[in-house]
Amino acid sequence: MIVTLIVVCEVGFWVLLAAGLATRYLLKMPRTGLALLLCEPLLEVLLLVVTAVDLKNGAEPSWRHGLAAVYIGYTVGHGHRTVKWLDGHAAHRLGGGPRPAGPPRYGRARARHEGEVWLGSVVAGAVASALLLGAMWYVGDAGDTSSLKSWLYGAWRAVGIHGLIALSYAIWPKKAPEETARRASEKAPAHAPEEKRAGKGSAVAARHPQDVADLPVGGPRKDEEQV
Repeated sequence: MIVTLIVVCEVGFWVLLAAGLATRYLLKMPRTGLALLLCEPLLEVLLLVVTAVDLKNGAEPSWRHGLAAVYIGYTVGHGHRTVKWLDGHAAHRLGGGPRPAGPPRYGRARARHEGEVWLGSVVAGAVASALLLGAMWYVGDAGDTSSLKSWLYGAWRAVGIHGLIALSYAIWPKKAPEETARRASEKAPAHAPEEKRAGKGSAVAARHPQDVADLPVGGPRKDEEQV
């Protein structure tokens, strides 16, 4: 039942999101659309209540209850970011608004963006941990809570991996193409050798006729003069 409810909540999330954006921008009813979008957290509350009731009725804690806690945590930590991103694109395509700016791609700005996304994962891990610890406290020593503990460790393992990825953008910031080209030009020699610029000492033919030295027509060569 818990897994079915998680699927229903996920489908309901996207249905409410689509209905809210369509009402807000296609039907030109911004308040009604906002009300539909604000109904999104009710799905997570419903899932939380059903999970708690299932445990209260004597259900053995299992991976299904852990999955429900992690799903609620992820929605709290990253759901608002998803809604904001989709709302910006809907305003652009359906409401004639400006095109939303994408996340930064290079430099410290990209590292800061990745850090903010990671903070959302920290919030998700904290919410999931609170729910899992609450479930373990509620069950106590009467039941097996090993599955809930495994979800608790797994949630923070995911947060740690995400943190290392975000930290890599701060330690090795990705450079913009124009910055890479500028640094390459700064490392190149300022002036080429004189014979290179004059076209001498090279077997490659000059590109322009004016770069070719004039030779005397019919005149003796130097080696012929020495004979």
